[in-house]
Amino acid sequence: MQLEIRPDPAEVGRARRWARSRLAGSGIREDEPLAETLVLLVSELVTNAVVHTGCPAVLRLSLAGAVAGTATVRVEVADASDRAPVPRCLDGDTTGGRGLALVDGLADRWGWNPEGSGKRIWCELDRCERAGQGAAGCGSGVSAYDGLAFEAV
Repeated sequence: MQLEIRPDPAEVGRARRWARSRLAGSGIREDEPLAETLVLLVSELVTNAVVHTGCPAVLRLSLAGAVAGTATVRVEVADASDRAPVPRCLDGDTTGGRGLALVDGLADRWGWNPEGSGKRIWCELDRCERAGQGAAGCGSGVSAYDGLAFEAV
C-alpha cells in the first residue's frame, strides 16, 4: 500500500489519516498501542520528508500478516533527495529536530538506504500478542544510531 506525498506540510495529516484507515483495514484496532505508535512514526517520517527535502515522497505500509497477531509492520518513506538523514542531539529548549530520535526510540528497527537518485527511510515494529511486551511491539530494538556521531546544533 502506498500514498503519494506532495512537499506540503498539510500532507502530514493526510498521511496519518491514510495510515489509520490502512491499519484498521488490516485488523489493527485504532486503540492498540501498535496503531498509535505506527501513526506517530508515519507522522515523523513524512514530516522529515516534507520539511527537509522539499521533494515529493512516497509513503508505504507493509502490513502482511497483521491479522495473525504476530507480524512485522514496516513503514517506508522514499523521496528524491540524495541528502542522508542526520540524527541530531538537541538541548531541551529546541522545539524541533527530534524526529529521528523519536523513531529510534519507538521502532524496533530503522534505517535508510540510497535508492536511485534519492533515498528510502524505513522503520519496523513487531506486533506481539504475548503478555509483558512493551506498548508498541516485541522486537530486538536494533538501533540505527549505533555507532553514529551526533551533530551539535
